[in-house]
Amino acid sequence: MLVIILLAGAALISSGSAFANSLISTNPTIGSTVNSSPSAVSIRTTDPIMDLGNSVVVTDPQGNRVDDGTLGVDGSNILAGLKLLKVSGVYTVAYTFLTDNDVPLEGTFTFTFKAPNVVSSPTPTVVIPEPTTTAGPANPSGAPTFIIVLMMSAFLVFVGLALYAWKIITKR
Repeated sequence: MLVIILLAGAALISSGSAFANSLISTNPTIGSTVNSSPSAVSIRTTDPIMDLGNSVVVTDPQGNRVDDGTLGVDGSNILAGLKLLKVSGVYTVAYTFLTDNDVPLEGTFTFTFKAPNVVSSPTPTVVIPEPTTTAGPANPSGAPTFIIVLMMSAFLVFVGLALYAWKIITKR
């Protein structure tokens, strides 16, 4: 019985990382070198991002902001518009995203821009994300999955302790 309780506790403790959001891809790619000024930075995450409370700040090698302040969110895809990049060097992208489970995804990554001899405005390209089909919410009550798992684990621990106590009482 004690083994079951310990296993339930270990599963509860280790389950936190299973609910963590993380980056899947970025464009420009993390650590890459680009030779033409991108018109936007795109980021894709493992979990859908909420529409509010997000930020993406892109700075040039001198620390000046080069993002244009626009930020689009479509599920797990985020698109931040950029001003025309003119200075060669390492650009830093700092981001903060909120997911349905209220755990912020924060971090930074860099890419290098190698300015051409003549800087021209980039031709805008439209990237249409592939449509995704959803089967509806995973839990219709709206409660985050982590809370449900936590409650189930607590119930299992309670049942285990009750059975253990019953065993001790009946031995007397």
